[in-house]
Amino acid sequence: MARTLLDHQNASIRLRAALDAGTNPGTVDAAELVARCAVEPDFFVRDMLTWALTRLPAATTVPLLRAELTSAVPQARSQSLHSLSKVGGAEAAAAFGEVLALAADDDAEVAKAAWRTAVALAPDSAARRSAAAALVGRLGRGDAEARRSLSRAILGLGEEGVQALHTAPATTDDVRWHIAETLRLLDDPDAGFASAIHEAQRVAALGRTE
Repeated sequence: MARTLLDHQNASIRLRAALDAGTNPGTVDAAELVARCAVEPDFFVRDMLTWALTRLPAATTVPLLRAELTSAVPQARSQSLHSLSKVGGAEAAAAFGEVLALAADDDAEVAKAAWRTAVALAPDSAARRSAAAALVGRLGRGDAEARRSLSRAILGLGEEGVQALHTAPATTDDVRWHIAETLRLLDDPDAGFASAIHEAQRVAALGRTE
């Protein structure tokens, strides 16, 4: 049975079980799929589990996913965020406030998942402004990968994100550099983030010497 195979030690068999669950919706209980997402170590299997969840009624899956947002297990939170972004629709968008609250999660992977999901679920301009305000508050923090993810999320909010960047208080050099990096990506999406950092730092240094 798929339910048993989802726990199999072989990742290929678990992947097939998740595929079968999505191909034949309802053969595996939604709660079982959500629970497995919290502990599944393989990225590809997790992604297939999310796909299987999208094949089920949102009225069934969304309450289960929202409940996982308060889990003590970081992977449960991050994977539920990812799944909500894929389920989409009005049911998932109703969780926007809970999603945005995780934008400052202590776990970096959860926070990054929350940024992406907030962009995906923001139902209107007011929500996008709220998301933009929360995300620009994270500028200048984390490593290069986290900053890149944050920049992309802010730009994904469209006009509201760009406006928030222009009005964000540049309280430190790190924040100023990050704002400059992000605006450069707006003009040149293919620009390397590392080169953007270097250029922003160079411009900031020149500004201090003039």
